[in-house]
Amino acid sequence: MENVILIVHLLLALGLIAIVLMQRSEGGGLGMGGGGGGAMTGRAAATALGKVTWVLAAAFICTSIALTIVTAQKSAGTSVIDRLGVPTQEETDTGAPALPTGEGLLPPSADDNAPLVPRAD
Repeated sequence: MENVILIVHLLLALGLIAIVLMQRSEGGGLGMGGGGGGAMTGRAAATALGKVTWVLAAAFICTSIALTIVTAQKSAGTSVIDRLGVPTQEETDTGAPALPTGEGLLPPSADDNAPLVPRAD
């Protein structure tokens, strides 16, 4: 079921991309500009491509919600750690892991007698 919804979702995404790219550009940013029927005249005339865009967008949102619901029901009660098969601390009972000492992380101090580069004296 999840695979069928996912395939429909991908087809809707490709169709939505194609329909948006086929539409006429109105120029300008954020819908400003263009010929008659721009931002100053209320609603622009609804074209067939505009209606198809709305239908595909609504179907895309519906499949997105359906995929979310199906996935949430499928993974209810489990954790990502359970799926990986990594043993938890309760399962290992070895106590807290040892902390790293941090040796070798700091640069050498001025008190160190050994120079890093031999001097040519």
